[in-house]
Amino acid sequence: MDKTYQPHAIESRWYAEWEANNYFAPQGSGESYTIALPPPNVTGSLHMGHGFNNAIMDALIRFRRMQGRNTLWQPGTDHAGIATQMVVERQLAAQNLSRHDLGREKFLEKVWEWKEQSGGTITRQIRRLGSSVDWSRERFTMDEGLSEAVKEAFVRLHEDGLIYRGKRLVNWDTKLHTAISDLEVENHDEKGHLWHLRYPLAEGAKTAEGLSYLVVATTRPETMLGDAAVAVHPEDERYKDLIGRHVLLPLVNRLIPIVADDYVDREFGTGCVKITPAHDFNDYEVGKRHNLPLINIFDKNAAVLARAQVFNLDGSVNEHVDAELPAAYAGMDRFDARKAIVAEFEAMGLLEKIDDHALKVPKGDRSGTVIEPWLTDQWYVSTKPLAEKAIAVVETGEIQFVPKQYENMYFSWMRDIQDWCISRQLWWGHRIPAWYDEAGNVYVGRDEAEVRKKHGIRNDEALRQDDDVLDTWFSSGLWTFSTLGWPQQTDFLKTFHPTDVLVTGFDIIFFWVARMIMLSTHLMGEIPFKTVYVHGLVRDSQGHKMSKSKGNVLDPLDIVDGIDLETLVAKRTSGMMQPKLAEKIAKQTRAEFPEGIASYGTDALRFTFCSLASTGRDIKFDMGRVEGYRNFCNKLWNATNFVLENTDGKDCGVNDEPVELSAVDRWIISALQRCEDDVTRHLDAFRFDLAAQALYEFIWDEYCAWYLELVKPVLWDENAPAERLRGTRRTLVRVLEVILRLAHPIMPFITEEIWQRIKGLAGKEGPTLMLQPWPVANEARLDADAEADIAWVKTFMLGVRQIRGEMNISMAKRINVVLANASEQDRRRLRDFEPLLAKLAKLESVRVLGAEEREPLAAIALVGEMRVLVPMAGLIDKDAELARLDKEIARLQGEVQRVGGKLSNASFVDKAPPAVIDKERAKLAEAEQALAKLAEQRERIATL
Repeated sequence: MDKTYQPHAIESRWYAEWEANNYFAPQGSGESYTIALPPPNVTGSLHMGHGFNNAIMDALIRFRRMQGRNTLWQPGTDHAGIATQMVVERQLAAQNLSRHDLGREKFLEKVWEWKEQSGGTITRQIRRLGSSVDWSRERFTMDEGLSEAVKEAFVRLHEDGLIYRGKRLVNWDTKLHTAISDLEVENHDEKGHLWHLRYPLAEGAKTAEGLSYLVVATTRPETMLGDAAVAVHPEDERYKDLIGRHVLLPLVNRLIPIVADDYVDREFGTGCVKITPAHDFNDYEVGKRHNLPLINIFDKNAAVLARAQVFNLDGSVNEHVDAELPAAYAGMDRFDARKAIVAEFEAMGLLEKIDDHALKVPKGDRSGTVIEPWLTDQWYVSTKPLAEKAIAVVETGEIQFVPKQYENMYFSWMRDIQDWCISRQLWWGHRIPAWYDEAGNVYVGRDEAEVRKKHGIRNDEALRQDDDVLDTWFSSGLWTFSTLGWPQQTDFLKTFHPTDVLVTGFDIIFFWVARMIMLSTHLMGEIPFKTVYVHGLVRDSQGHKMSKSKGNVLDPLDIVDGIDLETLVAKRTSGMMQPKLAEKIAKQTRAEFPEGIASYGTDALRFTFCSLASTGRDIKFDMGRVEGYRNFCNKLWNATNFVLENTDGKDCGVNDEPVELSAVDRWIISALQRCEDDVTRHLDAFRFDLAAQALYEFIWDEYCAWYLELVKPVLWDENAPAERLRGTRRTLVRVLEVILRLAHPIMPFITEEIWQRIKGLAGKEGPTLMLQPWPVANEARLDADAEADIAWVKTFMLGVRQIRGEMNISMAKRINVVLANASEQDRRRLRDFEPLLAKLAKLESVRVLGAEEREPLAAIALVGEMRVLVPMAGLIDKDAELARLDKEIARLQGEVQRVGGKLSNASFVDKAPPAVIDKERAKLAEAEQALAKLAEQRERIATL
């Protein structure tokens, strides 16, 4: 092998080999094991969340594949209705065109063209992560098979009375001109105002204070045009006598009732609340309870009017719907109307006051415009009947959440579920399979021919298909079974459904997980998956959410491939409209990555993700860990080179020749059984962090740091017995081969490359490591005596090393060791391992102190009850060593003073980037720790 590990030289080669040989397809004759890849948006590119959950899913799939399970990791992408349509519309806008200029058919042709040219970016990136999905079965939510599944699901749900068309409030994006889901709404904290408006009482009524008006407070004065009532709390003594009376709505001059409702907070403002059922979700519920009219002050029936191209859909005040609306506001933008209405109230003496007010403003996550609650005709799924089954399968344990606490979040949402708006006013997506006749009657069917046949509609009668498309969550809600061929009863569907595990973030438990459970239990009559593994968000090293505005986003492929500083700065500041923000982020980036990001390779990144995967917790991503795990890869690579140097072309006992296993060999074989058991147990329990820790500790600490060191005397002894040499060589390669199988699910590339080099030496055959059997611990190979003996040897050697370090005794200098308080067990171990200790610890002699002997002046280390003494006489020049220590102590004291002064400087702490401050704090802690250690060492030497 090459002397140094170069990940890029092997990663692309091995992935191409695996894919070309169809190794990712279902393998094995055992029970099926399925994971459906959460379909990334076809418009998307890889982010840290993708990197994290792909590492988790691939570890599971490779683990179960090696266990002999018949594994399928089903890939695919989502058509991402709004996101994709926006991309193509922006391209058209650059040519001064809109989709309306092209018409629906031509526009959709453009979208498909874009999808074919650019839509595969994220799947290529997923390959770079080593994800072993079965690409031969890749699906797209708009491909023919899945489109048929969507129509079938819609029709069946409609026939079962679970899909209906109704007029309700939705989140309306006034820029994109469509309803959007709650998931696509972001609430922004902003500074705004609270306008206190006077509503005159009608019928000569007066308040308890003798006022002839009520004061209502609102953050959206323009919606007062659609007020249907004023609400007060039923137990509010101030207004009890006014319940059932009316106010005269200013500007509109409409009488609206005063109603009593528990929704009102008596302590907020005056305790009077204006109710606008057509423009506020809470008011809508109040309106339903009191049978209030729905007065839409903006464009009514937006979906229908869009087709007729009569009204704008951008939140301007309605011109024609309600004759009571003042003509002065007709066609006025909602925010212009706000200013005009406030000015009119002030002119009429009806503006009580204006307060500054902090509020949450809902905005579209893609458009950035303020979302308007809007009363429109939409298609809905009646979710309560579906939710009952979906709750039951989790309550009975058919579906389990890991960690279990997320079940409570699931139940909370599901027991308070609202009907699901599934229609979108877009062109890109699954068009709703419903047709209208000229009288406005609606017919649902799989196609127009079925509708005509079922309802006896003649061919010469005009039918028009609904222009709306379905919410993308509807098609992705069918993902686990539509990708396997449903509604056809395919062999794949029978074999691989229900799937086994869904790996997802907690933020879409309701929006996706719950909907998959509802749709699968109803349409399939079975659960979509058995386990939901819920992971946290990937955050930066400070625990902050990664976002472009914070300038802390990391691209996983930049970590894999590396990126220079200036390219990284340009990438993080690209498209920023605020120069000051761009400058700030550039400065932060240069402080955090002064040399850019080095190339770490895929395996180091994957191991980092798995090591951080504590169940359910957000992940603080630390580049220091990636560097540490790249070093781990290097360690494994270098260890392999050592093994090959000592075994390649030599007798390794693979043909069952007689071997003799030393205590060191028996120890590492015994420790390996424990590692096999630990890694398997942790992967079974979704504790990827503990599995990674068990691997790291065994490979680095036991195999590389100790075993390879302890066997050198045998390997390099020309007079060693053949059986002993053969036993050690066989152990070297066989333990390494098992290590590679254990680590493969997390680090597929380096393990495959090494395995191919050593498989013959270990007596293994096969084209690829990924299809080798998973290691199973063998209790017969546990050896408690060998483990105890080597633990004694390790403690002995560590004690001697510690003394050398503390006393500044060179490793080249051989030392004498005296043992005090040695038991018979200690004496036996000394006899067995003295040659090994003498060679590796560089000992001149080792002797057990006699019962009557006095202990010499010495440095001491403990091995159990036994004391290991290194006499100091003649080993060091006491005065010279004290002088050296004094000089080093003075230097460290100066460093502590300098860095401490820097950190106590408020100006520095306030202005420096957090990464720089953290670096200085770490430097101070390190210097203080070293100073304390040297002071202790000086004290010990001074007493010699």
